This record gives sequence, structure tokens and C-alpha cells, in this order.
Amino acid sequence: MDANLQFWRAEGQSFFQRFLLWTDVLDPLLLLKSSDEIRRTRLLLPTSGKTLSEPIQDDKVIWSTSSVHPDTNNIIPVMFRPPAFLPLTLPLVSNHESILHCNLLFLQFVFHAYTTTFTLLHGNATIKNEGNLLPQKQILYGLGAISYAACTGALPLVFMDRYTLKGPLTQLIVRKVLPAPLLGLMSAFTTAVVRSQEFETGIEVMDRNGNVVGVSKKAGEKAVRETAVSRAVLFGTTFFLPPVLVYFVERAKLAKTPRALASIRMIMITSVLAGMMPASLSLYPQCGKIKRADLEPEIQSSTEETELFFNRGI
Repeated sequence: MDANLQFWRAEGQSFFQRFLLWTDVLDPLLLLKSSDEIRRTRLLLPTSGKTLSEPIQDDKVIWSTSSVHPDTNNIIPVMFRPPAFLPLTLPLVSNHESILHCNLLFLQFVFHAYTTTFTLLHGNATIKNEGNLLPQKQILYGLGAISYAACTGALPLVFMDRYTLKGPLTQLIVRKVLPAPLLGLMSAFTTAVVRSQEFETGIEVMDRNGNVVGVSKKAGEKAVRETAVSRAVLFGTTFFLPPVLVYFVERAKLAKTPRALASIRMIMITSVLAGMMPASLSLYPQCGKIKRADLEPEIQSSTEETELFFNRGI
């Protein structure tokens, strides 16, 4: 079992534990670590002498977890490491309401392109791609999902402007009600599409000693489903909570000027996204668990373990 998964299995048993670990892993200062430092760190991890059941409290494991894919041992490009997710998505999320409508489609495309690439790079990599960072089939799936999600996200506002629907109820539904569930749904959709290979071909499942028992489609379905739910919760909540909080700020007349209100809105969006990032990633264990009885018959017959493990991905 990879050191990253060993770390999550040993110390990520509860939601609260995972939340605290993710706050460390998402530290933007980890982006300053060079590839050479990370490689040297990875070489030291197997000699730490820790067993799979013992806690691993070491900052170097955090470096590895934030930068290295546990299935391939490849160092993830800086822009797509977990610590870079918040700084890069925040400008896209915060400008969603204020951007010109003619540029809305482009903004949606950039947002989904980044999050989809991030998802693909952090998915389970049971099937190795020799010499290729990304499988071509998943790239094509991703482009289709990105285009569909961007058009679907921009369609309500475009439709409203095209037919000059300016009524208060229409404005409320299109601008306030629809964005949160729509973005959450589209984020889950793109996650499921780009990682579809995992439930089509299956992912590796391991016993408690880290030995690979087999390749399971059912484990792949579970991994993709849990990741899609966590992504939907992340962006659905990030788009839902700030407008609600800003509404109460306006009602209480705490912001005296439009500039003050804009500053409060930005602070709330940043705070919600920063809080929801580790919270959404902590919903499910990174080292996923699945009961032997829920797996394929051939895997059930090959082991006596009652519970098996897999890399869920991000």
C-alpha cells in the first residue's frame, strides 16, 4: 500500500480527523516545495519503520500527500495539486455574478476545464498509461463534459437576456436559486464522466496488509460516486451560502455603501469556499473501504478479509 494511502488509513478514520489533515494538506505554502524535495521525501517514507496500523505523524508525509499520486507515484503538476485548488478556483467563483453575460460562457468553460482536469489527475490510476499523463479516451470525455456543463450553466442567463425576461420572480430564480444546484450538479456530472473508466474497467482493491486482491468495478463505482457527491457539496454550498448570508447583511443594513457590501460578499465567498474545501474532501475516507460481500464473486472467493481498501481519489 502506498505511503499516502497508509497515512490516510492510519490517521483518517473520522470526519474530524480527516478535516484536520486536509487543512494541513491544503496549505498553499506546500506549493513552494520543489520536485527534488518531494522525490527525496518519497524515498525516505518506506524506511520510516511504521506499520499499516500505526499513526504516521510526519510533515514529510503531508508533502507527499499534497503532491504525489498514490497509484502512479508521479508528481502532480503544481497548478493541479490540492493546495492550488482554492487560490485558482476562487477568482472564477467570486466573479460569477458580476461578469458580463457575453463572457459567462467562457468563464463557465474555464471553471469546468480546471476542475475536470484536477479530477482526472487525481482519480484512481489502476490502469497505467505508459508515457501519457492522461488517457486519450478520458480527455475526449472530459472535453465533452466541460462543453456540456459550461453551456448548461450559462443557458439560464442567456435565455433570460435573449427573451428579455426581467420579472422579479424570473430574476430571483435565475440569479439566486438556480446557480447553486446547477453548478453542484454539473460538477458531479463532469466528475462522473471523466472518471467513468474506473467503473467500466474497475480499480484495485487491497487487503489490510496492502496486497492487491483484485480489480473491482463495484469499488470503482463507489469511488466515483463518493467523489462526485463531495464535489457537488463543495460547489453547491459555496454558491448557496454566500448569497443567503449577504441577504441577511443587507436586511440588517450592516453595509453602508455598495463597496462595503461587495467586500463583505467577497469575504463570505472566500470563507465558505475555504471551509468547504476540507469539509467536502473529508466526507468520505481517502483510503476507501468496501465490504467483501459487496464485491464481485471472484474477488470474494480469493480472500478471507471481511473489508477491503482502495484509493478513492479526489
